[in-house]
Amino acid sequence: MVPSVHILVDADACPVKEEIYRVAYRLAVPVTIVSNAHLRVPAHPLIARVVVGDAFDAADDWIAARVDGGAVVVTADILLADRCLKAGAAAVIAPNGRAFTSSSIGNAVAVRAIMSDLRAGGDRIGGPPPFAREDRSRFLSALDEAVGRARRR
Repeated sequence: MVPSVHILVDADACPVKEEIYRVAYRLAVPVTIVSNAHLRVPAHPLIARVVVGDAFDAADDWIAARVDGGAVVVTADILLADRCLKAGAAAVIAPNGRAFTSSSIGNAVAVRAIMSDLRAGGDRIGGPPPFAREDRSRFLSALDEAVGRARRR
């Protein structure tokens, strides 16, 4: 049996929750908002909230354990993206619209490790660019496309 399409959101610092809700309503796709703390979510039958507590990586562990071939995962966490792809997620998308794929995730993990080592050594390196309106637009397109591809599987 083919798993049904659903969206799992690593929600604590996710800046595109409203966009996710809009796509969910329009395409009738269920969404699970996973966070370490209580977040307000719309009272709607397609939207579920899971609060996992404040243990380290608790939200990541919850999401990774529930990934299947119908899961479209939204996260900025590269290590979670890697876990989800390995678990067979239909798609993994960052809030800026960047798709993590099996061919791109190795490089992303390596760059993350290098940057972490540089920071640990005291180097001052800039963070990611500020979240922009173009990122929201790119995310909406990427999420629409990912849900469509997952449905065609």
